[in-house]
Amino acid sequence: MDRSRGGRSLLAIVLQRMFQAVVAIWAVLTIGFLLLTAAPGDPVSFIVGDVSDQALAASIRERLGLNAPLPVRYWTYIDGVLHGQLGHSYIYGRPVVDMIASRFGPTLLLFAAQFVVSTILGITLGALSAYRKGSWLDKSVMTLSITWYSLPVFWSGQLLLLLLGLRLEWFPLFGMTSLVTDLPAWLDILWHLALPALTLALLYTAFIARLTRASMVEALAEDYILTARAKGISELAVVRHAFRNALLPVVTILALNVGGVMGGAVLVETVYSWPGMGRLLYQAISTRDYPLVLGLFLGISFVVIVANLIADICYAIFDPRIRYR
Repeated sequence: MDRSRGGRSLLAIVLQRMFQAVVAIWAVLTIGFLLLTAAPGDPVSFIVGDVSDQALAASIRERLGLNAPLPVRYWTYIDGVLHGQLGHSYIYGRPVVDMIASRFGPTLLLFAAQFVVSTILGITLGALSAYRKGSWLDKSVMTLSITWYSLPVFWSGQLLLLLLGLRLEWFPLFGMTSLVTDLPAWLDILWHLALPALTLALLYTAFIARLTRASMVEALAEDYILTARAKGISELAVVRHAFRNALLPVVTILALNVGGVMGGAVLVETVYSWPGMGRLLYQAISTRDYPLVLGLFLGISFVVIVANLIADICYAIFDPRIRYR
């Protein structure tokens, strides 16, 4: 295909996506700022508590800059972000950047664990179901997938907590580490990680398995697969070729699911008291801690956008036809 007729280099695709990422982050910050401003509740009421001292409340509101006009507050915040300053938490009094940094590690660990488990299991089960289409294995995997995917993650987390934590006592109920344990530190963390990661992994395993099956079934029905089989190519080579092409939509969905995983992490980290960004976001929203909420929005949006950028690059590498669209 002639590159002069609409072809784009990989660098051009990356630059275009990076520009879109900047616009997306600005949109997230703007919409988040406006929604928080319009939402009912006042952070000063959480700071003051039940004390009905109007002078104290007014002085705190003045110190936090909440009395300034909305455009002034918006520009002050955007200017701070451009200079790398996300402000201080209203409730905790600590820099937002430091609070997010302290919670990023546990959330990254939770995400990485569920990602590895759900990707390996989901793709494997989906490919096997497609290859054994119509068999008892296919029907069983698809039935379990749609059943588990239909369960709200908050409820499935409670079920696993009650069964594996309370009744069978296989895993701890909450937290990231034990107060007293004979286990090595890393093994203790993995022990506490098992239930939260399993809760998220089962949800996305079901989704990935169904997507992989559908994509694999479509690939196995293509003419080039029929031609390869007619030429006597080994079944393993045929399946491997179809599997590579079937992975293209799966790669895209894996990146798009990062946002859903981060949303699910809010619920899962709350259920298991996992000290990550999701639980911190829940606490920040509950107390109307505007700088902390916006900082977490920015951090989560950045992770999601980077994941989608990586997916776009991978897609363009795996399928060069994308560059000519």
